[in-house]
Amino acid sequence: MIALDLEQDILPLSEFRADAAGLIERARNSQRALVLTQRGRSTAVVLDVAAYQRLLNEIELLRDVQISLRQLGEGQGVPHQEAKRIAITKLQS
Repeated sequence: MIALDLEQDILPLSEFRADAAGLIERARNSQRALVLTQRGRSTAVVLDVAAYQRLLNEIELLRDVQISLRQLGEGQGVPHQEAKRIAITKLQS
């Protein structure tokens, strides 16, 4: 879960530079993103690589669901048995 604590997780870039290793460790342990600011504006996000990978996986899954719903709405669905056969064939290749 990538939550954001507005009091702790928004930091100026200068503070990040002063303790980059410690703040990266904090992001890793807390599983929360750090938002870095420069001249009072947000400029970058620091996120543990595992949390980033989970985020990418979730986006990919949501895109697949969206495509599936659109295809079903357009009448492009296939019967369950056919979908199962196709999936098994792909796994065996």
